[in-house]
Amino acid sequence: MHWFLFGMRGLFSLPAIILMLSFVGFAAFTAEAKVPVGEVMFMTGIVWALPAKVILVSSMLSGAPLAATFLAVTLSSVRLMPMVASLVPEIRTARTPTWLLLVISHFIAITAWVFAIERVHKVPRGGRVAFFAGFGATLTTVNVLLVGLVYGAVSVFPPLVSGCLFFLTPVYFLTSLWISARHRVVYWALGIGLALGWLFATIAPQYDILLAGVLGGTLAWWGERMLRRREAAR
Repeated sequence: MHWFLFGMRGLFSLPAIILMLSFVGFAAFTAEAKVPVGEVMFMTGIVWALPAKVILVSSMLSGAPLAATFLAVTLSSVRLMPMVASLVPEIRTARTPTWLLLVISHFIAITAWVFAIERVHKVPRGGRVAFFAGFGATLTTVNVLLVGLVYGAVSVFPPLVSGCLFFLTPVYFLTSLWISARHRVVYWALGIGLALGWLFATIAPQYDILLAGVLGGTLAWWGERMLRRREAAR
């Protein structure tokens, strides 16, 4: 219980505050799109990752088929799988039940992952699951309530303000990755991905993030592998 409460205190951390501001922007977006507040609160808790919700609402507005919407949201959420794969080994113990890991993995998104990766090593392994569960469950619940509370008020926000609030989360994620990176390949992947992102946004805007991520990560991995071979040969 101690570590669960300790994780709940993460609600007052910078990552959590930035995410909450981003959800205020999401509430403005959904209010302008005339999505009922009950549905907005439901998708906030169930879908959770903010980009996936934006895709879901955009698909609803465009009248996209249900199957296409499902596929788009699923592909958007696949990016979270490496985060789950990297965090779960850091928090589980030999006694941690699988069902509990499946439950708390729902809370793993950009903000929760960055928060946990930066702090979980300071928590004894036996308390890490409770620590992350306290943070993830509290942050999700608060954002569900926050969206419901501000839904009516934010409908008058100028589009520029809503857009800036949306943009806070990816900016924070990018800077956090750069600061917390432990290997040079991460810096290379970020740098190459940013450069290619601008290029693909111009020539293939529908697939810019996907192409920049796949190609940037591949080039960074290949470059790191070649450099290691050269260093080993010396």
